[in-house]
Amino acid sequence: MLGIYKQEAYERHLRFQRDADPTWGRKITALPGCEGILTCMQCGTCSAACPLSVYMDYTPRRIIATVREGFREDVLRSQTIWLCASCYACRVRCPREINITDVMYALKREAIRNRMYPPHFPIPILARAFFDMVKRRGRSTEFWLVLRMALRSNPLILLGMAKTGWHLWRTGRLSLGYEKIRGVGELQKALASPREEV
Repeated sequence: MLGIYKQEAYERHLRFQRDADPTWGRKITALPGCEGILTCMQCGTCSAACPLSVYMDYTPRRIIATVREGFREDVLRSQTIWLCASCYACRVRCPREINITDVMYALKREAIRNRMYPPHFPIPILARAFFDMVKRRGRSTEFWLVLRMALRSNPLILLGMAKTGWHLWRTGRLSLGYEKIRGVGELQKALASPREEV
């Protein structure tokens, strides 16, 4: 019996070299862990090894090619960099031993710094809220972290979490208070040192 196959519609985007910023591509390849981008031979092994590539708008191979060409906006607004599971399957299988996971982290930091991520996409909002909370108090508090993420991305998800949150709070497994470490000033000095910001 022949199955019915649903044909997916692909939207093609035509890009011209004049739209690219090669200086941005060189800036990314100069970051720690991203040097290998220039040695990529575009074999596609990273995309084949990635367990989440089927959910990505650009495969890891395409992200590397797009970074090298300097298409900044396409890369930083893609969902791909946020879907990376940090499993290192791409790194293990890469014949050029490119640290693709490190590249994804560098691109996430760049997207957060430039506020160029998909609108209402919860992962970058969660990353920013986590960093701010840890910088301010030295620890993260799950309740306030999730609440901030939900309010800034999709407040309706709180309805689905309410029952679980209530049970966790009632059994003492969810704290509503803020936690803080001793010597938080030392941590803030370390985070303010001339390193790449999240």
